Amino acid sequence: MASHEHDPTNRRDFLTMAGLGFAAVGGAATLWPFVHQMNPDASTQALASVEIDVKGVKEGQAITVMWRGKPVFIRNRTKAEIEQAAKVQIAELRDDRARNDKLPDATTATDANRVVKGRENWLVLVGVCTHLGCVPKGQSLSDAKGDFGGWFCPCHGSHYDMSGRIRKGPAPRNLEVPPYEFVGDSKIKIG
Repeated sequence: MASHEHDPTNRRDFLTMAGLGFAAVGGAATLWPFVHQMNPDASTQALASVEIDVKGVKEGQAITVMWRGKPVFIRNRTKAEIEQAAKVQIAELRDDRARNDKLPDATTATDANRVVKGRENWLVLVGVCTHLGCVPKGQSLSDAKGDFGGWFCPCHGSHYDMSGRIRKGPAPRNLEVPPYEFVGDSKIKIG
């Protein structure tokens, strides 16, 4: 007759492992709500990117849109404005960095490095003065555009050129170029 021996250590090991597994699953289930609450909410995720239809923006006009709670300037530049911005020598600039989120930090601030190739007429900038965070004037046709034809910050007198580069005043850096791309003939996606 076969004898059935019971090994108490095997049973104890099984119960220990099952208990530890149960505790791990319970701990993860308890912690999940705390970890999940740290994710951004739907309204924040919706602001991560925005699409703008620029079909109605005529040459020489500009619009302002909001992205991540900041104003973004979109200007449809004229050929004369593009030529004027392209002629500026890097040595004339106070900040020689492009400040374009899609390019490396060391990229120079030529006009070509601040726009999308093939769409040089469209300039997209974060419309916040780099001095103390004011919103520069220059979007409206009646606004003061400063000494260089771009934007003028009335708070402390910073002047930006037609490429959004700082040329005069206390602002230390060029206006930032946010990450953007064209997703159609007349649609720009920012973010």
